[in-house]
Amino acid sequence: MSDTIFDKIIRREIPADIVYEDGDILAFRDIHPQTPVHVLFIPKNKSLPTLNDCSEADAPLLGKLLLAASAYAKREGFAENGYRCVINCNRGGGQTVFYLHVHLLAGRQMPERMS
Repeated sequence: MSDTIFDKIIRREIPADIVYEDGDILAFRDIHPQTPVHVLFIPKNKSLPTLNDCSEADAPLLGKLLLAASAYAKREGFAENGYRCVINCNRGGGQTVFYLHVHLLAGRQMPERMS
């Protein structure tokens, strides 16, 4: 059994401010937000350490993560204004929890290009 902080959140062993959940996806507010809206979307039923660990068979799951983020943005009313979805991969890419997750960032103007 995996033992990342995200596994513990899924198992409800530690609290999280959960904002979305369905059979496959769990989303909760980041405890160290980088923007006014910073929500993490994770798969509930498959632990993948990084995006590099995904295969073609994981394409539907990756799609569900992004569609859940989009649905959340629409529901919360900031989709039209704009938001960013980010997947960090490995330490050099800024990943700190080795459990695949999508960051949804919104609530302030984003730079036109990532630096």
